Amino acid sequence: MKLAECILFDFDGTVYDTVEGITRSVRYAINKHGLDAELEDLRCFAGPPLDDMFMEKFGFTREEAVLATREFRERYKPVGVYESTPFPGIRELLEHLRASGKVLGIATSKPQELAELLLERSGMTELFDVISGSNVGAGNNAKWEVLASAIEKSGVPKEKTVLIGDTKYDVAGAKKVGIPCIGVRWGYAGPGELEAAGADAIAEDIEELEKMLI
Repeated sequence: MKLAECILFDFDGTVYDTVEGITRSVRYAINKHGLDAELEDLRCFAGPPLDDMFMEKFGFTREEAVLATREFRERYKPVGVYESTPFPGIRELLEHLRASGKVLGIATSKPQELAELLLERSGMTELFDVISGSNVGAGNNAKWEVLASAIEKSGVPKEKTVLIGDTKYDVAGAKKVGIPCIGVRWGYAGPGELEAAGADAIAEDIEELEKMLI
């Protein structure tokens, strides 16, 4: 895999550890539907589009999933979004990549306003040239759609772009837009998930990822 000029990062599970706020807010939503689950069993909600996960995990109809996502946000926006923190070492990695001349971006299915809020809160906004997230209500929350938007905004040809992500959804989105994806072990993928999805490479830790990128 050639060295990339533009490096796009997934957000949940790659740049930020957001699993606590997400799983607690999912449990809040499903409780409203007479359901419950252990927080550990809800880790799969960290990253993918919520509507899709409510249908996949609990068999909700599209209408029920849309409602559950709205209920999720009742807790997530005022409380859950703050139950998160950047992964240790990620800031230093981003600083090193910028110093080496890389164009950096965020490509996430998370609502863009929430990704921007957390980056601003941690003082990391200036580390990214591009932030591309989903737009609630506009229907552009699929991974490939936010990736396509990020590539366009970056001004770098996709042939010189790579995605860093932690789940099969990142790998699938990258494949759909025609860029490679490096999977990371510190995120929320299940055992063997990244390999089965066809990740182009897998970094065990941030140090290994930096060696792959510079």
